[in-house]
Amino acid sequence: MTIYDTSSADGRFDIMSASCPTREVVNQIGGRWGLLILTALEGGTLRFNQLRVRVEGISQKVLTQNLRALERDGIVLRQAILTNPVTVEYSLTEMGRGLTSVVSQLREWSYAHMDQIELARLAYDVRATEGS
Repeated sequence: MTIYDTSSADGRFDIMSASCPTREVVNQIGGRWGLLILTALEGGTLRFNQLRVRVEGISQKVLTQNLRALERDGIVLRQAILTNPVTVEYSLTEMGRGLTSVVSQLREWSYAHMDQIELARLAYDVRATEGS
């Protein structure tokens, strides 16, 4: 049983439907930073600044926003440790660890196809230049 109304006649989620609640989760995970944060946490618990260094190019504000969204979805666990100053650590929840195989597959696919992708981009750019 789900707490959401689903969008298809058979009671299953339909990500193609604008009202499907899974869209928000997929957008968060598949957004610009979600996969990178998950990949960084794949190796274990990291403090906020370690995570910010690991995910090159992310600002403190954007990292905070993404971590909060991932925490809200139950994918990331935030733990504050009472030290002076307070230490904050992030790790993957059990559900988040379940995502690591999917993230790893996507990463490996990207590595394996990067040459083909680059060639496709170059060919596209040539066609676009010739067509203008």
